[in-house]
Amino acid sequence: MKIKRLVNCFIPVSVCNFSCEYCYVPQFEGRKKNQLPKWRCTPEQIQKALSADRLGGKCFMNLCGDGETLIPKEVPKIIKHLLQEGHILEVVTNGVLTDRFNEILKIDKSLLERLEFKFSYHYGQLKEKGLLDTFWNNVQKVRDKGCSFTIELVPHDQLIPIIDEIKNDCIKHVGALCHVTTTYDYSKNMVLNTSLSEDEFVKVWSQFNSPMFDFKMSVLHQKRHEYCYAGEYLISVDLASGIAHQCYFGGEQNIYDNIDKPIRWNAMGKNCAYPICFNAHALLVFGAIPELAKDINYADIRNRITDTGDEWLKEPVKSAFKSKFIDSNPQYSQTKKILNAIDVMQHDFRYKIKRVLLDE
Repeated sequence: MKIKRLVNCFIPVSVCNFSCEYCYVPQFEGRKKNQLPKWRCTPEQIQKALSADRLGGKCFMNLCGDGETLIPKEVPKIIKHLLQEGHILEVVTNGVLTDRFNEILKIDKSLLERLEFKFSYHYGQLKEKGLLDTFWNNVQKVRDKGCSFTIELVPHDQLIPIIDEIKNDCIKHVGALCHVTTTYDYSKNMVLNTSLSEDEFVKVWSQFNSPMFDFKMSVLHQKRHEYCYAGEYLISVDLASGIAHQCYFGGEQNIYDNIDKPIRWNAMGKNCAYPICFNAHALLVFGAIPELAKDINYADIRNRITDTGDEWLKEPVKSAFKSKFIDSNPQYSQTKKILNAIDVMQHDFRYKIKRVLLDE
């Protein structure tokens, strides 16, 4: 299965049942609101707004909240309706809301085979709250139902003394080491959130042999200047409001304003304002900049082969995660790049004027 686009589906829930010291949300003033989403559309309307026809084909969708993604009661129904469109879904969760998993796993198995859970392995919180058994029981539940999954650890200095304990826990329950991500201090221009030197940080966390960690570290200091197709090959959407951006900013539109109207697809080009591509493990690996990351795919980022020869990813998720955007999308000609830039500027100008008038 080849994916047409990536849709980052933000669920604006800032309520969380964990309080991780390394959480990035409190770093942004006013973002930790402890609020549930105010949904503009029903799950059925969200399905129509993000239909395969409207998006140009079957897509990969990542569902993630500022807090725990599964806390809003509407999320299981949204998952079901998006799966009905044929999309591949990745749901980010801390893995302990058993009632939500029970509801989701009632969905037809033919749909569940296109669902992957990204279990955030907050080992310190799980241990402190006595929830390790709950976490692993829910991992096993989704595994038994034919879903794909991955286990991802945030590297934090306080975990270093118990790394062997963490590794043994992971191997015991899922037959392989977890993947390791990176975490940033956003108040310091997105530097690594650690007291270690970068060399020490790499030495400590490389022992997990995680392609995800290795790739993220390989692009850590690199400001992207190449032509990026974010906005064409991918968009980010607030599922509650319908506000969408080319990546995490730019080209704002509301895809709920007229669900029967086509979505605007305009590449970001060379206008990225970020010092690094902080979600490079997905955006670059799928090919937002086609000439980069040719030797790695998203399956490498998420999959593990266990000690019994099983894999965390199952079909069709595995094949979808191996695909690249250019398998399903053309690249722009030079003329198209110029016209795209003009179109983006005109749209942004009109949109800003509209917002000013509406605010008045």
